[in-house]
Amino acid sequence: MKWRRWLLLPLILALAAGLGYTVLSLPDQVQGLQGAVADQLEKSGVSNPVTAVLLNFRGYDTLLEMVVLLLALLGVWSLGAQPAVRTESDPGPVLDILTRLLVPVLVLVAAYLLWAGAHAPGGAFQAGAVLGAAGVLWILTCGRLQHGLARLPLRIALVAGVATFMAIAALALQTGRQLLEYPPVQAGSLILLIEAIATVSIGVTLATLFLGAAPTDKE
Repeated sequence: MKWRRWLLLPLILALAAGLGYTVLSLPDQVQGLQGAVADQLEKSGVSNPVTAVLLNFRGYDTLLEMVVLLLALLGVWSLGAQPAVRTESDPGPVLDILTRLLVPVLVLVAAYLLWAGAHAPGGAFQAGAVLGAAGVLWILTCGRLQHGLARLPLRIALVAGVATFMAIAALALQTGRQLLEYPPVQAGSLILLIEAIATVSIGVTLATLFLGAAPTDKE
């Protein structure tokens, strides 16, 4: 078995050398798409170029990223099921107080990141990650999911982001526009709607991934 380890060593060194050569051979100045993005930024509905690219100019990339995240959760769920409510020992006063203090703050931070994404660094994925952290704290303290949340409400929250994205994409096609091409007048409102629902879906997905296998309503 040792010879296999020695066989991997030159492969790892070759990969490292290739990556190093690629980085060092990059030109000092690259003609990017900054100019094109700046020219169309006013029509995007937002003033942050990153949000304009992710949610307007290349919205299908963001849509596929959300689909990949959902598929990752389905892959974890395929491993089996476990009870939605944990009936183990009490989490203790420290974790309980910490959750009571931090969860509201994390929700407010997520809301701020969502709102700020239109004109500053932020957006649905950042806000969803913070919201997912709040969900993990809540799960650690309250124990898994409450009865009834493991079925329809949870699944609606998980697919709501992708479903909203696809519905707006289909609406754009029906009005004679290209996929995810928003009308300039409604672009800002549509992006905010997509990001708000995507934030909830991403947060719920990340928190549900923390659970492991698919939750059920059984004890």
